[in-house]
Amino acid sequence: QVQLVESGGGLVQVGGSLRLSCAVSGRTLSSSAMGWFRQTPGKGREFVAARNWRGGWPSYADSVKGRFTISGDSARNTMYLQMNSLKPGDTAVYYCAAKDSITAREYAYWGQGTQVTVSS
Repeated sequence: QVQLVESGGGLVQVGGSLRLSCAVSGRTLSSSAMGWFRQTPGKGREFVAARNWRGGWPSYADSVKGRFTISGDSARNTMYLQMNSLKPGDTAVYYCAAKDSITAREYAYWGQGTQVTVSS
């Protein structure tokens, strides 16, 4: 059973930084395709960043390119999202997700989410 637990959200001022963590159990990070998504009230879930940890370059939404970085620590089996130069528009609940297989189209496993609030 794959379980994902996010942490690291909080309240930050415009221009500040946060690092989100996603602890993975039931799956090794190095064999997974995983991503970060975010959601605000009244909006659907929005793609933020993703990476196939067996190889390949990370991908980012245009709105976060150059500001957010997806990374991982195999020893801790944890994925991270470093968020810099935060804007009010980044305010959302952030979710990490994992695919059932590297080649799957959809994300099968989701964390519970962590709230990020950027104040101006």
